[in-house]
Amino acid sequence: MQRRFTRTTSPEPGGQARRLEEYAGIPVDGDVTQTITRIRKDLGASDDLAIRELRTDEAERPEAAVIYIEGLTDADAVNDYLSDLLWRSFKETAEAAGDEGARIASEARELLYGVGPVSEASDMAALYGYLLSGEAVVLLDGEARAFCVDICHWKGRDVTESTNQTSIRGPRESFTETLRTNTSLVRRKIKDPRLRLEKTIIGRSTQTHVVLLFIEGLAKPSVVEQARSRLGAIDIDGVLDSGYIEELIEDARYSLFPTIYNTELPDNVAAQLLEGKIAIMADGTPNVLIAPTQFMAFFQSAEDYYQRYHYASLLRLLRFMSLFISLLFPSFYIAITTFHRDMLPASLLISLAAQREGVPFPAFVEALVMEVTFEILREAGVRMPRAIGQAVSVVGTLVIGQAAVQAGIVSAAMVIVVSVTAISTFTLPAYSMSIPIRILRFAFMAIAASFGLFGICMGLFVLLLHLCALRSFGEAFMSPLAPFRDAGLEDTLVRLPRWLSFKRPATSAGDGSGRYRRRW
Repeated sequence: MQRRFTRTTSPEPGGQARRLEEYAGIPVDGDVTQTITRIRKDLGASDDLAIRELRTDEAERPEAAVIYIEGLTDADAVNDYLSDLLWRSFKETAEAAGDEGARIASEARELLYGVGPVSEASDMAALYGYLLSGEAVVLLDGEARAFCVDICHWKGRDVTESTNQTSIRGPRESFTETLRTNTSLVRRKIKDPRLRLEKTIIGRSTQTHVVLLFIEGLAKPSVVEQARSRLGAIDIDGVLDSGYIEELIEDARYSLFPTIYNTELPDNVAAQLLEGKIAIMADGTPNVLIAPTQFMAFFQSAEDYYQRYHYASLLRLLRFMSLFISLLFPSFYIAITTFHRDMLPASLLISLAAQREGVPFPAFVEALVMEVTFEILREAGVRMPRAIGQAVSVVGTLVIGQAAVQAGIVSAAMVIVVSVTAISTFTLPAYSMSIPIRILRFAFMAIAASFGLFGICMGLFVLLLHLCALRSFGEAFMSPLAPFRDAGLEDTLVRLPRWLSFKRPATSAGDGSGRYRRRW
């Protein structure tokens, strides 16, 4: 069943303004003057709306007009080439008589194709779509259509190194906010004629261009069709980031765990496409969505495939160990010190008891205060100016922790537990996976304070059941472990050497039956 996503807005004052789709069916007037008047009225005579009327000395009304939005269109191309070219064409044919005079519009129309790609708009909805996307709209008197020349030009960020997903070895480039730049970065890495790019427009007000990428023959047709259906079902006012799309098309809408992977590294996207997955790019954001995805993918870094397999496998095992530390370390401390003290050696138990002698709170409250304090410092470090944010977060944590121990509010052991837990969280390559881990940590702390180790085991059992029930575009989220499939195990907990990697993951159209890496 197809879902429809929408967000309503209050009616515009006076009810005069229209959305873009409401202009569909309104034809472009053949009279240039009438069309210009309508455009000025519909766009509210905006300050960045530029209109250049072209006429010969003998003409009483404009014979052509060039309309564009300043800042989105290459003004130099309009002034130095497009307008001058049209004016010369009209000037040369203005003295022609009889049938020769009828060739003015056709000759001018042919000259436009020398400037850039030309599209035709027969109604006002299409005209405004091209105009507000940065194209120059050319109106010719007597033509009941507009010619839109693609000479878009706006300031954008250059391709730079990613600050969120860093690597020691591998490509340094990352995606930008310009859609065409992002698609070219992927095209440069995958020179395969089967690579498909399907563009759609989402957002009634923003008219955001969204591109679906996949390799035909590798991506499952059912996954591609689901992606098309879900993107086509979105009906929303605006899309300002790919996060809007992710939230609207994901499978488990109430789950803490993300079922769509996001990255800003072109090499990561290229690798995922070669494994039979799809990518979704949105104009205006460097974050690209990857689907379907699996739980194990959030612990795999692009750098794993540029290092030797010994080191990559060791780092991957280290990340899984850090996952359990960041999720369960405070819970185990609370459960053992509260219910299972006999599990500790006598010397360690005496040391912990001596540290907690002056602490007035139980272990759960102690851990809760420290965890909340660290989350506040982490968020403050992100929001503060970059020059002082890191210093404040690090120094603040040390000062507050030391002061809390000296004041007898928390024990020194608790400070160590919370610090190790927080540091372990930063080892996860995907930031989107660290968020649910941080949230679930508080839930496991409460369970441990209530039921001890038995509660932790039951919580892990429920969590595992939930993960096994998740789907990502119809594919099992815990694959290849649940359900168990040998295809993909070579790149799960560890990474086998390339000369032992033969099969594609089960998410591809070949279902793991075909070789895809180099055979020696």
